[in-house]
Amino acid sequence: MSIQPLVLVADDEPRITKLVALGQEGFRVVTASGGEEALQKAEEIRPDIVLLDIVMPDLDGIEVMRQLRERRPVAVILLTAKGSTADKATGLDLGADDYIAKPFHPDELTARVRAVLRRTSGASPGSGVLAFDDIEIDLERRLVTKAGEMVRLSRTEWLLLQHLAANPGKVVLHTELLTKVWGPEYRDDLQYLRVWVSRVRRKLGAEPGDPGRIKTFQGIGYLLDVDAPSAPEPVDPPVEDERSALIG
Repeated sequence: MSIQPLVLVADDEPRITKLVALGQEGFRVVTASGGEEALQKAEEIRPDIVLLDIVMPDLDGIEVMRQLRERRPVAVILLTAKGSTADKATGLDLGADDYIAKPFHPDELTARVRAVLRRTSGASPGSGVLAFDDIEIDLERRLVTKAGEMVRLSRTEWLLLQHLAANPGKVVLHTELLTKVWGPEYRDDLQYLRVWVSRVRRKLGAEPGDPGRIKTFQGIGYLLDVDAPSAPEPVDPPVEDERSALIG
């Protein structure tokens, strides 16, 4: 029998921790009422995923996430009453795997937890080193370097690049990338994918408006081109407001 995923929920509002009835959805749940307690329990129980309220009386969720990530890799979903697109973008920029604004429906939260767990534990690591220009992508060690310097990628950025790098010179469909990286719930969120592809392009050194090595096939998908550069390729149309696509 497989072991149910272990979820740590840190929130200082008792009604929220009671609302997170994930135990009935195939999860084991442990709760904490503050940031310090969350760090202590995370060290003891080693959860598969952590749900963090951003506003807590001792340590805020962002600081807790930072300290958790210093100790070991762990998936994080941020919970907050702040629902603006700017707040969502900030949380994702700082490394959160997903973001959900209060109030939320338990079914929505359950779906988000499942999607994050799928993409953080279900992706095959691949093997070998892919090199082009001054970039090296080590699929086995999950490392990316540019001119010998480490490129810092969020978990989502790495998973997206990993799927492209595992299929160099081949077009990977939009739906395939969205499903493998974010889960089937996101298979039609093309705008969401465009934003993350844009981020990965910048991390690899592409200038704004330049696709770099990640080529766009309009209406089809993306291709990581590792051959010698040739004629300019099309790039995605400009995103009106990049942050607006960063849904939690």
